[in-house]
Amino acid sequence: MAADYQMQLAPQTLDNADAKARPLLEQANAKLGFVPKMYEGMAKAPGVLDTYLHGYTLFREDSGFAPPEQEVVFLTISRLNGCDYCMSAHSMLAEKMSQVPADVIEAIRNDQPIPDERLAALSTFTKVMFETRGMPTRDDVKAFLDAGFEEAQVLQIVLALAVKTLSNYSNHINHPELDEVFAGHAWKG
Repeated sequence: MAADYQMQLAPQTLDNADAKARPLLEQANAKLGFVPKMYEGMAKAPGVLDTYLHGYTLFREDSGFAPPEQEVVFLTISRLNGCDYCMSAHSMLAEKMSQVPADVIEAIRNDQPIPDERLAALSTFTKVMFETRGMPTRDDVKAFLDAGFEEAQVLQIVLALAVKTLSNYSNHINHPELDEVFAGHAWKG
Protein backbone atom coordinates (compact mmCIF):
# COMPACT_ATOMS: atom_id res chain seq x y z
CA MET A 1 0.00 0.00 0.00
CA ALA A 2 1.25 3.48 -0.75
CA ALA A 3 -0.23 6.92 -0.46
CA ASP A 4 -1.62 8.61 -3.53
CA TYR A 5 0.98 11.30 -2.81
CA GLN A 6 4.64 10.53 -3.47
CA MET A 7 7.42 12.73 -2.12
CA GLN A 8 9.33 14.56 -4.84
CA LEU A 9 12.53 15.10 -2.84
CA ALA A 10 15.36 12.95 -4.17
CA PRO A 11 16.38 10.01 -1.97
CA GLN A 12 19.47 10.60 0.14
CA THR A 13 22.10 8.13 -1.08
CA LEU A 14 25.75 7.61 -0.23
CA ASP A 15 26.51 9.69 -3.34
CA ASN A 16 24.40 12.75 -2.55
CA ALA A 17 23.59 12.67 1.19
CA ASP A 18 23.92 15.83 3.23
CA ALA A 19 26.10 16.08 6.33
CA LYS A 20 23.33 14.88 8.66
CA ALA A 21 22.19 11.92 6.55
CA ARG A 22 25.60 10.66 5.37
CA PRO A 23 26.80 9.17 8.69
CA LEU A 24 23.48 7.34 9.12
CA LEU A 25 23.68 5.84 5.63
CA GLU A 26 27.36 4.96 6.09
CA GLN A 27 26.49 3.22 9.37
CA ALA A 28 23.77 1.20 7.64
CA ASN A 29 26.08 0.29 4.77
CA ALA A 30 28.80 -0.86 7.17
CA LYS A 31 26.35 -2.95 9.20
CA LEU A 32 24.22 -4.41 6.38
CA GLY A 33 26.54 -4.29 3.39
CA PHE A 34 24.07 -2.07 1.53
CA VAL A 35 21.76 0.87 2.19
CA PRO A 36 18.11 -0.18 2.05
CA LYS A 37 15.97 1.97 -0.24
CA MET A 38 13.71 2.60 2.74
CA TYR A 39 16.62 4.30 4.56
CA GLU A 40 17.35 6.50 1.53
CA GLY A 41 13.78 7.76 1.67
CA MET A 42 13.72 8.26 5.42
CA ALA A 43 17.03 10.16 5.22
CA LYS A 44 15.24 12.98 3.39
CA ALA A 45 14.54 14.05 6.98
CA PRO A 46 17.61 12.68 8.83
CA GLY A 47 15.90 12.94 12.21
CA VAL A 48 13.33 10.38 11.04
CA LEU A 49 16.02 7.88 10.03
CA ASP A 50 18.11 8.57 13.14
CA THR A 51 15.13 8.09 15.45
CA TYR A 52 14.09 4.93 13.59
CA LEU A 53 17.58 3.38 13.76
CA HIS A 54 17.96 4.21 17.44
CA GLY A 55 14.56 2.83 18.44
CA TYR A 56 14.96 -0.23 16.21
CA THR A 57 18.31 -1.06 17.83
CA LEU A 58 16.90 -0.62 21.34
CA PHE A 59 13.96 -2.90 20.55
CA ARG A 60 16.23 -5.55 19.03
CA GLU A 61 18.70 -5.44 21.93
CA ASP A 62 16.59 -4.70 25.00
CA SER A 63 12.95 -5.69 24.45
CA GLY A 64 13.16 -9.04 26.19
CA PHE A 65 11.53 -10.64 23.16
CA ALA A 66 13.38 -13.44 21.38
CA PRO A 67 14.19 -12.78 17.69
CA PRO A 68 11.17 -14.78 16.42
CA GLU A 69 8.91 -12.83 18.78
CA GLN A 70 10.39 -9.53 17.58
CA GLU A 71 9.55 -10.45 13.99
CA VAL A 72 5.99 -11.38 14.95
CA VAL A 73 5.58 -7.91 16.46
CA PHE A 74 7.10 -6.12 13.44
CA LEU A 75 5.16 -8.23 10.93
CA THR A 76 1.88 -7.73 12.78
CA ILE A 77 2.30 -3.94 12.87
CA SER A 78 3.48 -3.74 9.26
CA ARG A 79 0.51 -5.80 8.07
CA LEU A 80 -1.91 -3.65 10.05
CA ASN A 81 -0.33 -0.55 8.49
CA GLY A 82 -0.37 -2.15 5.03
CA CYS A 83 3.33 -1.59 4.42
CA ASP A 84 4.40 -3.73 1.46
CA TYR A 85 8.10 -2.90 1.90
CA CYS A 86 8.30 -3.76 5.62
CA MET A 87 6.17 -6.89 5.23
CA SER A 88 8.57 -8.08 2.53
CA ALA A 89 11.71 -7.17 4.47
CA HIS A 90 10.54 -8.62 7.78
CA SER A 91 9.28 -11.79 6.08
CA MET A 92 12.82 -12.35 4.79
CA LEU A 93 14.35 -11.51 8.17
CA ALA A 94 11.83 -13.75 9.94
CA GLU A 95 12.72 -16.71 7.73
CA LYS A 96 16.46 -16.24 7.20
CA MET A 97 17.64 -14.55 10.38
CA SER A 98 15.13 -15.13 13.17
CA GLN A 99 13.99 -18.68 12.37
CA VAL A 100 10.30 -17.93 12.60
CA PRO A 101 8.40 -21.06 11.52
CA ALA A 102 7.15 -20.77 7.94
CA ASP A 103 3.55 -21.45 8.96
CA VAL A 104 3.67 -18.53 11.42
CA ILE A 105 5.07 -16.17 8.78
CA GLU A 106 2.42 -17.21 6.28
CA ALA A 107 -0.35 -16.88 8.86
CA ILE A 108 0.63 -13.28 9.62
CA ARG A 109 1.14 -12.40 5.93
CA ASN A 110 -2.33 -13.77 5.10
CA ASP A 111 -4.11 -12.54 8.25
CA GLN A 112 -4.88 -16.10 9.34
CA PRO A 113 -4.77 -17.70 12.82
CA ILE A 114 -1.21 -18.22 14.05
CA PRO A 115 -0.56 -21.92 14.83
CA ASP A 116 1.61 -21.22 17.90
CA GLU A 117 -0.24 -20.18 21.06
CA ARG A 118 2.46 -17.92 22.51
CA LEU A 119 3.16 -16.17 19.21
CA ALA A 120 -0.58 -15.87 18.56
CA ALA A 121 -1.01 -14.17 21.95
CA LEU A 122 1.85 -11.80 21.14
CA SER A 123 0.39 -10.90 17.75
CA THR A 124 -3.07 -10.46 19.25
CA PHE A 125 -1.79 -8.13 21.97
CA THR A 126 0.23 -6.15 19.42
CA LYS A 127 -2.95 -5.76 17.36
CA VAL A 128 -4.88 -4.64 20.47
CA MET A 129 -2.24 -2.00 21.21
CA PHE A 130 -2.39 -0.83 17.57
CA GLU A 131 -6.17 -0.73 17.32
CA THR A 132 -6.80 0.84 20.74
CA ARG A 133 -4.00 3.41 20.32
CA GLY A 134 -2.26 1.99 23.37
CA MET A 135 -5.29 1.59 25.61
CA PRO A 136 -5.60 -2.15 26.34
CA THR A 137 -8.11 -3.47 28.82
CA ARG A 138 -7.08 -5.32 31.97
CA ASP A 139 -8.21 -8.53 30.26
CA ASP A 140 -6.02 -7.79 27.22
CA VAL A 141 -2.96 -7.34 29.43
CA LYS A 142 -3.83 -10.39 31.53
CA ALA A 143 -3.99 -12.56 28.39
CA PHE A 144 -0.59 -11.20 27.32
CA LEU A 145 0.95 -11.87 30.73
CA ASP A 146 -0.70 -15.30 30.97
CA ALA A 147 1.03 -16.21 27.69
CA GLY A 148 4.36 -15.81 29.52
CA PHE A 149 5.30 -12.21 28.76
CA GLU A 150 6.42 -9.57 31.25
CA GLU A 151 4.63 -6.32 32.08
CA ALA A 152 7.61 -4.23 30.90
CA GLN A 153 7.12 -5.77 27.47
CA VAL A 154 3.86 -3.85 27.15
CA LEU A 155 6.01 -0.74 26.80
CA GLN A 156 8.32 -2.57 24.39
CA ILE A 157 5.29 -3.05 22.13
CA VAL A 158 4.83 0.74 22.32
CA LEU A 159 8.45 1.15 21.17
CA ALA A 160 7.88 -1.27 18.28
CA LEU A 161 4.73 0.63 17.29
CA ALA A 162 6.71 3.89 17.23
CA VAL A 163 9.52 2.40 15.17
CA LYS A 164 7.17 0.78 12.66
CA THR A 165 5.06 3.94 12.41
CA LEU A 166 8.20 5.80 11.34
CA SER A 167 9.14 3.23 8.71
CA ASN A 168 5.66 2.26 7.50
CA TYR A 169 4.41 5.82 7.10
CA SER A 170 7.67 6.93 5.49
CA ASN A 171 7.37 4.10 3.01
CA HIS A 172 3.77 5.02 2.25
CA ILE A 173 4.81 8.50 1.10
CA ASN A 174 8.23 7.64 -0.36
CA HIS A 175 7.19 4.57 -2.39
CA PRO A 176 10.64 2.92 -2.13
CA GLU A 177 11.47 0.21 -4.64
CA LEU A 178 11.89 -3.14 -2.92
CA ASP A 179 15.56 -4.06 -2.51
CA GLU A 180 16.65 -7.18 -4.36
CA VAL A 181 17.54 -8.93 -1.09
CA PHE A 182 13.85 -8.82 -0.09
CA ALA A 183 12.34 -9.55 -3.53
CA GLY A 184 11.82 -13.28 -2.85
CA HIS A 185 9.49 -12.32 0.00
CA ALA A 186 7.50 -9.59 -1.77
CA TRP A 187 4.08 -8.87 -0.25
CA LYS A 188 1.21 -6.73 -1.45
CA GLY A 189 -1.43 -5.58 1.00
